[in-house]
Amino acid sequence: MALAVGMRVLTRSLLRPWVRGPGATPGRTGPVAGGGDCVRCFGSPRVLVEPDPAAGFAVMKMRNPPVNSLSLEFLTEMLISLEKLESDKAFHAIIITSDCPGIFSAGLDLKEMCGRDPTHYAEYWKAVQELWLRFYLSHLVVISAINGVSPAGGCLLALSSDYRVLADNPKYAIGLNETLLGIVAPFWFKDTLVNTVGHRVAERALQLGLLFPPAEALRVGMVDQVVPEDQVQSAARSVLAQWLAIPGHARQLTKTLMRKPTADRLLKERDADIQNFVRFISRDAIQKALRTYLEKLKQKKS
Repeated sequence: MALAVGMRVLTRSLLRPWVRGPGATPGRTGPVAGGGDCVRCFGSPRVLVEPDPAAGFAVMKMRNPPVNSLSLEFLTEMLISLEKLESDKAFHAIIITSDCPGIFSAGLDLKEMCGRDPTHYAEYWKAVQELWLRFYLSHLVVISAINGVSPAGGCLLALSSDYRVLADNPKYAIGLNETLLGIVAPFWFKDTLVNTVGHRVAERALQLGLLFPPAEALRVGMVDQVVPEDQVQSAARSVLAQWLAIPGHARQLTKTLMRKPTADRLLKERDADIQNFVRFISRDAIQKALRTYLEKLKQKKS
């Protein structure tokens, strides 16, 4: 219910023509995504969209500091921004990147999964499912410009895109490392990874909770391109031109042909997946492990 209410409120805000991001002056223009002429940006507290209608794409910047954790509010705002772009025929692609230095996304927000009631856990997990489904099946070309570390849910978001460009920084590792936290990656996380890197690489990576540095991520196919850190955005825009040169209907139908069977499995088992998550995350041992981990994070910050 809270997700639905939040989306209605945010939708009313975001559908106002070209709403400016925080800190901007109403009526003023901001820099275009590609660095050319200026256009107005729109967005929400945690997501900034820099549109370039003339070029047919927009840059979606995640800005949920300090680590772009996928909180319920953040998930809602990303979904609404995606919906706005998908409903505008001027846009054919998006580039997803981070506005938080050194972090693409740290993944699921553990605070959403610790010390809450089962109703909240179910609501949160449904939002996580929805984010993956919408980005994985989007008719837009989705390019991830990965400019920071990207574990767990952050990796899943990157894997849901059509192409991934990773900054060449040894600190910027990427992978589904859920087992290190005592959590099991759901079957649709697993399916997405298998589709990307193959069964054996995925099996080893999931069991060991591996995080791949850039060179290794490129070797196993976790990402498609590794470039110097200051070239991530330009490389993403460059490769985007290749994707947009393909007739849109043919590319979209091919994407659906390739991805629909994977998405259909979750759609058929969606309720069961939510129930399994709620049962698992509600276990005393899991809650204790999450509390311990969150406490360690607090101690590191202090």
